[in-house]
Amino acid sequence: MDNKLKRIYIPMTETGFYILYCLQDENHGYNIGQQVKQMTGGELNISPGTMYGTLSKMEQDGLIYLVKVEEKRKFYHITLLGHEILDLELARIERLYKNSKGEFLGGTTS
Repeated sequence: MDNKLKRIYIPMTETGFYILYCLQDENHGYNIGQQVKQMTGGELNISPGTMYGTLSKMEQDGLIYLVKVEEKRKFYHITLLGHEILDLELARIERLYKNSKGEFLGGTTS
């Protein structure tokens, strides 16, 4: 994996994370936005400009690919590179969570 891509995407924005996460299954922008709203209890609302700008950037960088176009909706899916980036981010988030609970390298704090 290109170190430049790691620097660009890790750490991921919350929006970028959810978009990539939702593309583990074939999906289109509007539906991703609805899924994210549901997953976050309405706390995160991705604007169309942010959604389509992020999808375009991720496609250019090889993290996702265009599967098909149906009735003006573009359906995307995550690539192997996208999975690598998503896995790195999930590991980073898990590390942050463990550290916040005192489960860092040396074990728990007393």
